[in-house]
Amino acid sequence: MSDTPVTQQNTTSAYFAQAALSFGLALAAMAVGIYRLDASGWVRAFLAVSVLYLTTSAFTLAKVVRDRQEAGQLVSRVDQARLEKLLAEHDPFQKL
Repeated sequence: MSDTPVTQQNTTSAYFAQAALSFGLALAAMAVGIYRLDASGWVRAFLAVSVLYLTTSAFTLAKVVRDRQEAGQLVSRVDQARLEKLLAEHDPFQKL
């Protein structure tokens, strides 16, 4: 098939830590903001549920985008392998 190595794009541990810390800080700040809000309990509960829904929706969207990107890479690799096979089998000096 292909001699081209498949490169895996890995994130560094510092980038992962920064993303996790940023997410935790944003979620904590939102929780404190809702807790200290001068509103009734029902309003705060509604905002808390909204934040949880937004958070789960963001995770779902990120997963779907990642899955689509990985599927596109797989199709690209299959197409590349087919092209390489055709080029390897092709003999330009063969008489028709």
